[in-house]
Amino acid sequence: MTNPYSSLEARAFWSPAVAKRSLFDISELWQAPFPITRKTKIVTFGSCFAQHFSRALVARNFTWLDAEPAPKGLSAESARDFNYGIFSARTANIYTTSLLRQWTEWAVGETTPPEIFWTDEAGRVYDPFRPVIEPGGFATPEEMFASRMRCVEAFRTAIMDSGLFVFTLGLTESWWDADGGWEYPMCPGTAAGTFDTEKHVFRNQDYNFVRRNLMQAIRMIRAARKGGPRFLLTVSPVPLTATNSGNHVLVATMESKSILRAVAGDLSKTLSNVSYFPSYEIINAPPYRGSFFEPNMRSVNPNGVDHVMKIFFAGLSQMAQTERGHPSSPAPVGKETRQVETSDDLACEEELLAAFGQAK
Repeated sequence: MTNPYSSLEARAFWSPAVAKRSLFDISELWQAPFPITRKTKIVTFGSCFAQHFSRALVARNFTWLDAEPAPKGLSAESARDFNYGIFSARTANIYTTSLLRQWTEWAVGETTPPEIFWTDEAGRVYDPFRPVIEPGGFATPEEMFASRMRCVEAFRTAIMDSGLFVFTLGLTESWWDADGGWEYPMCPGTAAGTFDTEKHVFRNQDYNFVRRNLMQAIRMIRAARKGGPRFLLTVSPVPLTATNSGNHVLVATMESKSILRAVAGDLSKTLSNVSYFPSYEIINAPPYRGSFFEPNMRSVNPNGVDHVMKIFFAGLSQMAQTERGHPSSPAPVGKETRQVETSDDLACEEELLAAFGQAK
């Protein structure tokens, strides 16, 4: 008897595609829907997991666009300490889609960043929208504002010059200014600043809010330049460090990631210029049995990062093979990639929240 399932490929069935395979042999999870080559100018933003993409791209000689490079003469170690070369501009982590929309509005001139700053007891100045970008803070508000505007301009350059915009969705939990209406990347009073119960408002974003903000950001980015970049969306597989939702952190994590995954998948089906890459599934799916996590069950270990990137580059090779009609070998995995892909090297502001739970 003929039915729709009788003509499906093996990868459509759990037993042959998953259960009967070793975890490293599970394949064909993703194929690029549009050409991504070593000449494609690629920018990366989002949660800390996005940093793995930029490192892997550089290691394999792809064109990763650094729109805000470190000053000449600054050592590699110091450049990293000052958050150069982490993302394609010194935005620090952009955990939410609404924060991406906010940065995009600033970059395209829809709005301007508010002229606010925080100071510590020593008089050092901090950027509320990049609270850990400058170790020890800035000397003056003017220095901080100048740095912020350089970053906004660099973000605009990333939009205008890129062919592919990689964005890793990280969180739904967010903190807002009740008076000004802008969003902070971190809860005030954690990385810097002072928390004000009247002024600082918590919002756990729902599906519609996340989707609306991501759609608006994508449309603004593509409207800023005719054609605009294509988008590769991923969801960070890293669980929440802490939750202010009132739920257990495990339940809060699953809710947050489910919303982000649903939004990313929806837009990848709705918009022809958007693709979804399954980083989240590769690390968290049952067949992998948590083997890609460090002992803290949160940080992704080097084997996990390496496996994610192998699948990504294999998907690019499949696209090239389809276009040319003959096999194409995936980009090789260099030793340099494995050497730098450690969780301790990532710049993740959310990790600062862990300190508040150590005494529990």
